[in-house]
Amino acid sequence: MTHVVTLNSGSSSLKFGLFSMQGDEPEAICTGEVDRIGSPAAHIQATDLDGRDLIDETSETIVDHHSALDHVLDLVVRQFPGVTISAVGHRIVHGGPDNDGPVLLTRDSLKDLERFSPFAPLHQPFNIAGARAAMERFPDAVQIACFDTAFHRNHPWVNDTFALPTEYYDMGVRRYGFHGLSYDYISNHMAKTAPLLHSGRVIVAHLGNGASMCGMISGRSVGSSMGFSALDGLPMGTRCGQLDPGVVLYLMEQKGMSAAQITQLLYRESGLLGMSGLSNDMRTLEEADTPATRKAISYFNFRARRELGALAAVLGGLDAVVFTGGIGENSSLVRERICADMGWLGIELDPDANADSARVISTQLSRVQVMVVPTNEELVIARAAAQICRSPSNCSVSELEFSSHI
Repeated sequence: MTHVVTLNSGSSSLKFGLFSMQGDEPEAICTGEVDRIGSPAAHIQATDLDGRDLIDETSETIVDHHSALDHVLDLVVRQFPGVTISAVGHRIVHGGPDNDGPVLLTRDSLKDLERFSPFAPLHQPFNIAGARAAMERFPDAVQIACFDTAFHRNHPWVNDTFALPTEYYDMGVRRYGFHGLSYDYISNHMAKTAPLLHSGRVIVAHLGNGASMCGMISGRSVGSSMGFSALDGLPMGTRCGQLDPGVVLYLMEQKGMSAAQITQLLYRESGLLGMSGLSNDMRTLEEADTPATRKAISYFNFRARRELGALAAVLGGLDAVVFTGGIGENSSLVRERICADMGWLGIELDPDANADSARVISTQLSRVQVMVVPTNEELVIARAAAQICRSPSNCSVSELEFSSHI
């Protein structure tokens, strides 16, 4: 039996999964995450198909993404001896203006994708580093890239452009949209479980440490709250969201801040963390219930309500709203506040269903169905890898041997 490994590299984390390709649909055998890579408190956690812990420990030897991948391989070999890896699927945040689906990765194509690192400076370099590390450790396996931007590549031109001279659009300064793997999963899930809604007008709210919203018609993205970078749109855990570009000019010209300082401010010190002065975690903010945390939550909800109305206008109406992501799936308070007084748009929330995080949290009389659907980006990557790998011309097998990876 052959398997797919999925890797989702962040600046200090590595999410991973091991999937069997025995059936038509990849089946997760284990999933996990290595976080705080490079710190003495680096942590690796994984669970099996039944939710049982396979590992949950800290390690001072996880100093970079290469060593993190070594720990993942060690875990896989110890827990699942004899597995064979046919493909490795990677989440790559930025695919540029042309990549609208998964692609085979080579060392040359990785060099090409480095061109988009300035467009996603806190994500792309680590995605590529993770892919290079996997190529070294799985030299015979097929490597596949799945792009967060790909799902949005068929936007109408007016949703992609900025009001700048056209040469900037041609050089790549345009709206790309992100969280595409999550939106891809929700779109496919709805096609199977709610086909009538899928064929209509749907807004998906991916709310988490990174947050965005996407408007879909017939399962295809026509508008996104995120733009040129993963800073735009909704406020996030540590990112500012929508910001007047004049603020950046002011910080540069009047406050003497460098590009590096502004990057640190907008990516790592703003959002829920910056507004609350306490945390980027919505659970912590809700529990604290201080004036500052209440303001941060209120702003988060206000911007989400504003984007919901804007995307409904882009879609020309609304048939369903789907909440997903860590906040979207778990915070009944945020869902309640976003949907409050939205009867004019056809939204009527069922308080009890919302409190229980039920699959459908709108009332039976609500013209717009409101749903909670857990996302699964790793499964999207595994599906793409399995599909490409099933082509005999693409797929070879790299067998893991315990002694070679210790």
